[in-house]
Formats: sequence, C-alpha cells, structure tokens
Amino acid sequence: MIDFAAKLSKYADLAVEIGVNVQPGQTLVVNAPISGAEFVRLITAKAYAKGASLVKVNWSDEFVTRQQFEHAAPEVFTKAPTWYAGEMTEFAENGAAILNVIAENPDALTGIDPERIANFQKTRGAALQRYRELQMSDKVSWSIVAIPSQPWADKVFPDVPAEERVDKLWEAIFHTVRLDREDPVAAWQEHLDTLEQKANVLNAKKYKSLHYIAPGTDLTIELPEGHLWAQGDSINAKGHSFVANMPTEEVFTAPLKTGVNGTVRATKPLSYGGNIIDGFSITFENGRIISVSAEQGQDSLEYLIGLDEGAKYLGEVALVPHKSPISESNILYFNTLFDENASNHLAIGTAYAFCLEGGKEMTQDELTAHGLNTSVTHVDFMIGSPEMDIYGISADGSQEPVFLKGNWAF
Repeated sequence: MIDFAAKLSKYADLAVEIGVNVQPGQTLVVNAPISGAEFVRLITAKAYAKGASLVKVNWSDEFVTRQQFEHAAPEVFTKAPTWYAGEMTEFAENGAAILNVIAENPDALTGIDPERIANFQKTRGAALQRYRELQMSDKVSWSIVAIPSQPWADKVFPDVPAEERVDKLWEAIFHTVRLDREDPVAAWQEHLDTLEQKANVLNAKKYKSLHYIAPGTDLTIELPEGHLWAQGDSINAKGHSFVANMPTEEVFTAPLKTGVNGTVRATKPLSYGGNIIDGFSITFENGRIISVSAEQGQDSLEYLIGLDEGAKYLGEVALVPHKSPISESNILYFNTLFDENASNHLAIGTAYAFCLEGGKEMTQDELTAHGLNTSVTHVDFMIGSPEMDIYGISADGSQEPVFLKGNWAF
C-alpha cells in the first residue's frame, strides 16, 4: 500500500503536471492556507523541477481572516484591494499559472454580518475584473485543488471519531482525484477523453434550449447561438492544456443571459462566504432572478444576488450524471469544488468566454452582445438529483432526452 507521503507527492505531481501544467520559464502563483505548508512545499519543488522560473506563494490564515471580519472598520470592506488585483493581473498578463489550494471551513464566517461579506465580495470582484476576464477566456492557466482542515473534516464526517476525520477526508480527496489508480496521470487523461466525447455529442446537437424537470424544478434555459460545450481541460493562449478543477466531472456551457425562465430548487447546501445556504429555490423571468427563498442563509443568498446586476443572471449550465464517483460516494462535502461534481449545477454571475464560438478573442462588449452575462461574481449551486430529467429542444421545436432519472440519456 502506498503510504501517505507518497500519495501526497503524487497529488502535488497532479496539481503541477495536469492542473496548471507548469512550463519551463513560467511563473507559478500559489494561493494557499498556512495549514497547507507541507503540500505547498512539495508543489514548489515539483514546479521548479519542471522548469518554473519563479514560484510565488500568497499565504492566508482562517483565524486572521475571521479577526478582520469581526473587528475591522466597516469602510475597510468597501475599499478595493487594488494592490492585490494589480499583482494578480500583472502575473496573468505575463503568462503566469495560478494554483489555488483550498482547505475551507464551511462555517468560517458564521455569525458575521452578511453585509460585510457582501461588500468584501463586491469590491474584490470589481478590482479583479481584468484578471477574471483573462481567467474566463482561457488566457491564463489556473487550477483549484483541495486539502483537508480539521473544521472541514468535522463538518463532513461528524459521526467518525474526531481523531480520524482528517485522515478520512484525505482518503476521500485522494479517491476523487484518482490517486488510487495505478497511473493517476493516465487515468486523468482517459477521464478527460470521456468527458470530451459527451461534449462533442452536445456540440453536434446545437440545442436551442434545455428544459429541466425535477421536484421543485421546472426551468427552461435558452442557449446562445454559437454556444460551445466544454469539459475538464482547457487550452491557454500559448496552446498549453490545463485542468481548472480537480476533481472535475462536468460538461458545461453558457446560457443566453435573457433566456432563463421558471423555478429551480437546489439539492445540496451551498457554502458561500463562510456561511451555509440551504433548502433554497430561485425563480427566473427572462433570465433575471425575480425571487429567492432559503430555509437557511436567506440573507446570504439575497446579498449574493445583490452584488451587481449581473449577479441576478446565470453564467453557466453544467451537466454531471448522478452516477459519478463523487455522487456515488454519498459524501456531502459542503464545498462547491466537490459537490458541484456530484450534481448538475448552475452558476450565478459571469459566463466563460470560451463557451462561445470565437469568444476567447471577443471584447466584453462583444460577449454581452452575443448574450453572455458578466458580473463581479461566479458562484455555482447544485440542482441535480436521481429524479431530474433534462430535455434538449432544437430550433424546430423537437425535443429529446439529454438526462433521464439523473443520468445521461445517450
């Protein structure tokens, strides 16, 4: 059996070689919690071994963040972090790769005034607009990987003895990123090929819209002319591949901003801004959110959709079969990186430019003219279940099943 140190080393290999795919002479920026120092040191060593010219690490600490939200003056959260935005934009414009290592506590900011969190998200999102444009159009390689924290493990495995929870979460994460395979890199390539086959089928169909039906959900989503279905791996401006999310099980595209009508009910909790939003439904009319209702986190949900006008519209439509590794594990992660890959999901906010023919080279105004949404945010929420049917509707009005009982119909 491979010991933990060997698995952690292989995980770092995956992050560097498959996730951001570091190239000789390239800068790697790593955003990570201080609790992940051991893992980040491995990443740093492997990136330099691949020829990276610089590995720049930006550390964060959950306690320090909580202290700021509890005690800083209110105006702090309305001041744009131009220094950080400038640094990230400069790195991206000069071809750096960005690796985000997360170890989120889903309840990190429970009890904090939601307005403080919303102001922080809004000003940060606005300051990072140029960086996000580069990211959303595949100009820069980026990836997200996760490592456990004790609070996160406590949330996911409350019935496991406390001293075993972190190890249990490590085991689950290693499984989702295929580290339990004999050759994880080869397993990833095979998996990405399978996702590409699904995307190719959908791209050939050129559906006009999708109709979602499930308990609490009756939603129609129109797709823009020239939309493209994408999947796990992307190609940056220099022609190098990268995988933005590890794990990933989705095939996704952009909706027509003004073409969403009906109601959708979330099927998993959403961890947003250090708080949980659960048991919620969202109703759309001509693309715009006209009402929301949540059993938990109503204020957080309302602040989310109030960040700007674009936060009242969708930016992503993603298909994930119920019969997928993360879903079949029956683990609720309270973390979007994992939970979105166990469920069909939608995203509030900005659309990916690469989900439109020629979109990578379009200006923001051109993307808007083609029906894509823009916002200071992009937040995924889960809507899939074994009871969900999805029908693809063609331009002539004919329809056929895309999903039946939560799984691919083809």
